[in-house]
Parts: sequence; C-alpha cells; structure tokens
Amino acid sequence: MEEIAKAVTINISHGLEIIAAMIIGAALIRLVINYFGALGINKIILTAEESRVRFGSSVAVALEILLGADVLATAVAPSWNDIGKLAAIAVLRTALNYFLGKELKEIDQQAVAEKQHH
Repeated sequence: MEEIAKAVTINISHGLEIIAAMIIGAALIRLVINYFGALGINKIILTAEESRVRFGSSVAVALEILLGADVLATAVAPSWNDIGKLAAIAVLRTALNYFLGKELKEIDQQAVAEKQHH
C-alpha cells in the first residue's frame, strides 16, 4: 500500500510540474503574440505593461504549483537531505513569488494611474 501511495504521489507531482510548464509556455506564447501585435503585425491591443502583468501572473501561478509539486515529491518518506532541499526551494520560490507579486502590483497601480490621467 505504501508503494502505491508513493507512486501516486510522485505521479501527481510530475503532473503538476507538467501543468506549471504548460502555464509558462502558454503565457510565453501570449507574450510573444502581444509583442508582435505591438509592432503592428497583429491586432492585439495589450500594452507592454499589461503583457508583463499577465506573464508575471502566470509565472507566479506556476511557481505556486511547482512548490506544491515539490512538497508532494518530498512528502513520501523524506530524508533530512530532501527536507533541507525542499526548505531551500520553498524559500527561493516564495521569495521570487513575493517580489514578483510586489512588482506586478506596482505595475498594475501605475497602469491604473495612467488610465485615470487619460
């Protein structure tokens, strides 16, 4: 039974990693399409700031999912080495997410302020 739980947990963890990669990939594709739209090649109407906020938000979601995947991967019979690695990864991803969120909030506030002036 423990082996089944371990296999299921690891497979879910790998699935979450794939989902996070797909989210980042889709966000990157949207960003590139919007970039070419800004050059007049396409008719997408997002500003550079809006594109950055959308991409950053997608990356933030992906980071949360990856952190969950790491927790699952470590949850089944972890060694102290695994726990240490998870702690380091959690701190780094949480810090990245925090600063990314802070920057996105500032960009969003600037965009709202600019729209109010126009």
